[in-house]
Amino acid sequence: PELRFYEAEIVAAKADRHSAGLLSNPVLSSDVGPMRTRDRDGNLAGEGVAWSVSVMQAFDWPGRIGLRKAIANRDIELAELGLARFRASLAARVRTLAYGLFASQEKAIAADEVAGRLRELKEVLVQRDPAGVTPLLEARVIEATELSAQRQASEFALALESGVLELNAIRGLTNTASIAVQPVQLDFRPVSDRAQLIALARTNNFELRLRAVELEQQGFRVDLAKNERWPSISLGPQIWQQNAADNQRSIGVGVSFPLPLWDRNSSRIQSAKARQIQAETLLAVAQRDTERQVAQALATYATKLREMSRWRPEAVAHFREAADLADRHYRLGAVPAVTYVELQRQYLEAVNGLLDTKREALESAQQLELLTGLTEPLVTTKPATAQP
Repeated sequence: PELRFYEAEIVAAKADRHSAGLLSNPVLSSDVGPMRTRDRDGNLAGEGVAWSVSVMQAFDWPGRIGLRKAIANRDIELAELGLARFRASLAARVRTLAYGLFASQEKAIAADEVAGRLRELKEVLVQRDPAGVTPLLEARVIEATELSAQRQASEFALALESGVLELNAIRGLTNTASIAVQPVQLDFRPVSDRAQLIALARTNNFELRLRAVELEQQGFRVDLAKNERWPSISLGPQIWQQNAADNQRSIGVGVSFPLPLWDRNSSRIQSAKARQIQAETLLAVAQRDTERQVAQALATYATKLREMSRWRPEAVAHFREAADLADRHYRLGAVPAVTYVELQRQYLEAVNGLLDTKREALESAQQLELLTGLTEPLVTTKPATAQP
């Protein structure tokens, strides 16, 4: 829905651009009134009506309309850049949210699996008559671990619901609309050339482009303020007529303009120059911050890629099998409670860690793409197997 705001901003800027190229409306003025004429002796010589009509058109000083058009054109460019930035940010946010839904779903499934396994075992242990302190304590440990796993499952379910609500809001749907989340595999492309990324950011970064356009626009505002030191000139035809003693008519051309004696627009020029200095400073600060953000996002992305490169593709499956194997052997008395509980916890931590690392790598990749305007995406997706 927010797209309509930015699209309306472009429409408004184009309307202002049209207005900037128009002359002001001509001014029609007229006078009428009775008129009496007398001779040298003071005697009434005639009586009638006198009237005058003039139409004056104001013409701006040469170059002024062009400067106004240039400023309006920069407003259009700013509005278009704002729309492009919002679309890019929205696409990145949707991709991150979509994977977040998948990750929350996988985490909830794993937590429910562990909690269910522990719950079944707890019910079996409750039916037994514990002989001694050790079985009783083991049962309490398993019960506490089951509660912790169930709590994690609830948190992941809430995170999933929150992501669905946000995606529905972005898509302009009702909160009750459902979203089907399919397993997805992320393929990450390595990036190592920091200098190239910074060079791309200086050219393609939306924030820098916006600041550069604002600086250019402010330069035109300074030129416009200097141009406005000179007045606009009003020019137009005039006609005057009276028929008191005799008929008299005068037709001519009128010219008027203000005399720039007291106000030479110096304060506006000074203000525009100060705004230009501010725009230069904002551009320099934005460039510095962008370079820092690129370096930080690149470091995060590279770190997460190195971390993922050390994973075995079947790591999660192995942890799941180990947790299930520990459950079966604990029931047979071949595995101690400490090993059993630790394997259940490590299985959950492994699933959470793998999914969180991929999510963090995806977020840093999306940030790099937004900062640098990369044409080739760093992350591609395809239907996945059971691996998260």
